[in-house]
Amino acid sequence: MERIVAYCGLVCSECPAYIATQADDLAAKERVAAQWRVEFNSPEIDVNSVTCDGCTTPNGRLGGYCNFCEIRACGVARAVANCAYCADYGCEKLEGFLVNAPAARATLDAIRGTLRM
Repeated sequence: MERIVAYCGLVCSECPAYIATQADDLAAKERVAAQWRVEFNSPEIDVNSVTCDGCTTPNGRLGGYCNFCEIRACGVARAVANCAYCADYGCEKLEGFLVNAPAARATLDAIRGTLRM
């Protein structure tokens, strides 16, 4: 499977919601939704909330939060593959997220390290 990196640096192709969606596995999506309801203390998370084709997809299904994500909206508006490709990398919006997501920061930093800017 091709590695898909979200605008924020999360790896969509490793996300259980993405994997379950691509496998068209309803039972797996139900398990993800149940886990996330507890993990994120969000009783409104359901199977539709975890149905996702990856946040960088232009016409696919987006998980619940992707529709409201300011980082995703910014990346789409700037037409970048993800934030590593942005001239304003490390902006306040992204840093606010990355402070709690060290793996996402490492992913974006690694991509950025390969770029000639």
